[in-house]
Amino acid sequence: MPEARKENLTEQVIDPRDLVAYQPGSIVSRMLVYTKSGTITVFAFDADEGLSEHTAPYDAILQVLDGEALITITGTEYPMKAGDLIIMPANKPHAVHAVTRFKMMLTMIHA
Repeated sequence: MPEARKENLTEQVIDPRDLVAYQPGSIVSRMLVYTKSGTITVFAFDADEGLSEHTAPYDAILQVLDGEALITITGTEYPMKAGDLIIMPANKPHAVHAVTRFKMMLTMIHA
């Protein structure tokens, strides 16, 4: 069985908003980078979709690319819109809720 091919996006000019499409009632994701030192993933959330509260063992940088979201970190809510960025610290509970349809880029730094 042939090994699955990894998509190679190096040396390409990319608009990350174009990498995932909205789908009704869904969250769509596409991983751009997956290495020992970290990951970069782009997500598209339909309105009112979200990720329930959870923790991650690494710091994560969330940047809103389109739309509006409510990010909760250890009980504090952060309304966010396109262009905003927030750092979610490792091992702190956080959640994501789409206020409108929204797209985000998530960068996880593995330390």
